[in-house]
Amino acid sequence: LNPHLYLDTVVILGSIGGQFEGNDRLSFAIGTIMASFVWFYSLSIGAAKLAPTLSKPRVKKAIDIGVALMMFGIAIALTKNLYQLWN
Repeated sequence: LNPHLYLDTVVILGSIGGQFEGNDRLSFAIGTIMASFVWFYSLSIGAAKLAPTLSKPRVKKAIDIGVALMMFGIAIALTKNLYQLWN
């Protein structure tokens, strides 16, 4: 359900793994599978532990403000880059 997941695993990791030969390719595949398992397992455990805190309205508001500030920062940086390209 997350297209970014498929992009990472198929396109990026596939192209990197395709550079290896023989046992190195197998080692890379096993390593990426293990890293993926640890990453997603950690995300699920972390989400379960933080759920009571993250469900508070004040925390949700703080997260929303943080995301908005990041988006404004990215928008400003992109606008500056676009302006520099035109001048």
